[in-house]
Amino acid sequence: MEDQISPGLLLRELRSQPPLVHCITNFVAMNIAANVLLAVGASPAMVHAEEEAGEFAAIAGALTINIGTLSSGWMRGMEAAASAARECGKPWVLDPVAHYATGFRRAAVDRLLELGPTVIRGNASEIIALAGGSSRGRGVDSHDGVEQAEESARLIARAHGAIVAVTGVVDFVTDGLRAARIAGGSAWMPQVTALGCSLTCVVGAFAAVRPEMPFEATVAALATFAVAGETAASRADGPGSFSWRFLDALAALDVASLDHQAKVFAA
Repeated sequence: MEDQISPGLLLRELRSQPPLVHCITNFVAMNIAANVLLAVGASPAMVHAEEEAGEFAAIAGALTINIGTLSSGWMRGMEAAASAARECGKPWVLDPVAHYATGFRRAAVDRLLELGPTVIRGNASEIIALAGGSSRGRGVDSHDGVEQAEESARLIARAHGAIVAVTGVVDFVTDGLRAARIAGGSAWMPQVTALGCSLTCVVGAFAAVRPEMPFEATVAALATFAVAGETAASRADGPGSFSWRFLDALAALDVASLDHQAKVFAA
């Protein structure tokens, strides 16, 4: 591990060679996720059809899968893409949105976990439930605190050999041994539809830059989001103005500002 690698360094690398990020995300998130990726400096592609998802995953820098608006056809595309990413050694990120809500969703996540995600990103309720615990989640909303999910995250990371990111007021990232917390962001972020889903795509972008360092890449992605969120909130009047100001803050974020403002702590 390169202890001194910084979020700013990874952001510089991302922007110097913008990665193609293959996003299989939900209908609600497609537009905002694409705009967020463009703002951070990556190249988004929204490709979910089973007839081409596997082929496309093989040429992308990274794959992200979000089960928010799940269907049987999309699930087949997800499996094809994840299988191709694994075969080609490409990092891929799983966002198990409300996987505890129905049997269909639970079965889908079980199948995707078998395909070895590089990173799993979810809210506290999703991560607690994924580890077999009892969460207070309702639909896509988390009613558990990040700190309550930290041990669940470590268990999942060790069981699946993945990086696990729990996002909330203070984010938590672990590989089962190492761990970090990332502070920042804004209370308005949960009030803007699909920002969490967009964060999953940004994690994929940073993982594409340093596929051999998924822990550091995930921390950098979360730090980037947190700093942009703080900046946008300082100028916004509410969730509406925060939404477009967040995109502007991402696009304007420079390496020095990111490293100066990032609040990353060993856990």
